[in-house]
Amino acid sequence: MSDDGIPSLYAWAGGLPAFERLTEIFYQRVPDDPLLAPLFARMDAHHPRFVALFIAEVFGGPAGYSEQRGGHHAMLAKHVGRHLSEAQRARWMALLLECADAAGLPDDPEFRSAFVGYVEWGTRLAVMNSQLGQLPDEQAPMPAWGWGETGGPYRG
Repeated sequence: MSDDGIPSLYAWAGGLPAFERLTEIFYQRVPDDPLLAPLFARMDAHHPRFVALFIAEVFGGPAGYSEQRGGHHAMLAKHVGRHLSEAQRARWMALLLECADAAGLPDDPEFRSAFVGYVEWGTRLAVMNSQLGQLPDEQAPMPAWGWGETGGPYRG
């Protein structure tokens, strides 16, 4: 909780268990999705947990992803050369939002606005970093998503 008494998105969502539920449900549904299944055909069995750790950290939780997996640069690097399409990005986002309901994430407008804002931003960044010639910034800081606006245009 911040000094002003406002909980982090991580705390409001229910902590790491909430994000683990979300990613477990999501990755259980991926094999049945014609657009997404090929992207995750060789997915590590621990992938849902890694993604949960990442989202949890972005939303104000512990730095588990950074400590165990290498931080934002490491996540961006997972997308290099994958040639993600806009259709795949949009489907990933839509399925994740469906799964947020199934996982019982808070459905109040403020939380969902922040959640959707991050997912929209993050999926677009993933597509950008998946194209030929794109290399993620090795110094890219871990995003710290909160209840408010992003603070200006993306400058790469």
